Amino acid sequence: MTKAQKISWEDWFRVMKKFIADYRVYAPLDYGVHMDYEIINEDNFNEIIYNKAKPITPLKSFFLPVEENLTATTDEADPIMIIGAPSCDLKGLSILKEIYLDAEYPDAVFKHRLNNTVLVGTDCFSIQEHCHCTSYGVDPVPMENADLRLSTLENWVLLTPITDKGDRIMTEIHSFINLESAGRSALDAVKLKQDEVIGELNRINTDLPDYETTKQLLLQADEEIWMKYARKCVSCGACATICPTCTCFLLIDKPGFEKVRHLDACQYPGFERVAAGEDPLGALSKRFRNRYFCKYVWKPEKFNSIACTGCGRCIEACIGKISKNEMFVELNSAVLSV
Repeated sequence: MTKAQKISWEDWFRVMKKFIADYRVYAPLDYGVHMDYEIINEDNFNEIIYNKAKPITPLKSFFLPVEENLTATTDEADPIMIIGAPSCDLKGLSILKEIYLDAEYPDAVFKHRLNNTVLVGTDCFSIQEHCHCTSYGVDPVPMENADLRLSTLENWVLLTPITDKGDRIMTEIHSFINLESAGRSALDAVKLKQDEVIGELNRINTDLPDYETTKQLLLQADEEIWMKYARKCVSCGACATICPTCTCFLLIDKPGFEKVRHLDACQYPGFERVAAGEDPLGALSKRFRNRYFCKYVWKPEKFNSIACTGCGRCIEACIGKISKNEMFVELNSAVLSV
């Protein structure tokens, strides 16, 4: 089964009840000023928010908790299903896979969680102020790292399998629900919504340089730009913590041969401090610069996947109200004016 299938909302609610029985299901709920993933049950499944950008929590948090005892981590008994993953977060999984599923040093905990999870990606039919995925070649339409893609219309829910796991789930659904081919009219309606969002993203980010151009701009940037934007940084680390691709961590040894992995952030004071107090990133402007070089210069040289997917969460979470996009536009404008 490879084509998009449609089901009525009534039948979709029947499917959701089956999912709740078979999986620990997470999906976004609306909290007014934001939406975030919650455990779904029969009391709240009809409150799930579909096709809206974007949950405040990045998808990486399901696979890389802020803190975990690696020597005490047990395999989750229940399979997990995450509904509502946006394309920017799913794209972010690509670099996480490269890092944590390295052929020579695979991370068993990350691998198990990934294998134990069904990912249902959703198109974004709306955007937020700082969304800029298309600037980096990521359309708000899940095409990779999801098992299923879900799109909603007034009368229908469209499901498109992407992986073999997605095909199996569609077969299970078909065993008790009459699935229909989505049909040209439904597909055209979804395509229209997708194109409208892509057009709006391109319009509001027309001055933002693309990923490769940003790399070149950073390589040419002088100390003045880092000093200027770092003045408002309070070293809280929110930008790295909420980023779907940042994965730095500390491995802490504790009594009883316990090893605790704790997510770290390059914006924290002491991030690179070593014995005798030496710290190559002691200056705030150097830590600030380090974050952007990591995402746009160093990681692209080491990995095949991009290290920023344009979700905009770092801008939204910044206590100092720093916009990396404003900085990149400023750098680009300076080059264009020469």
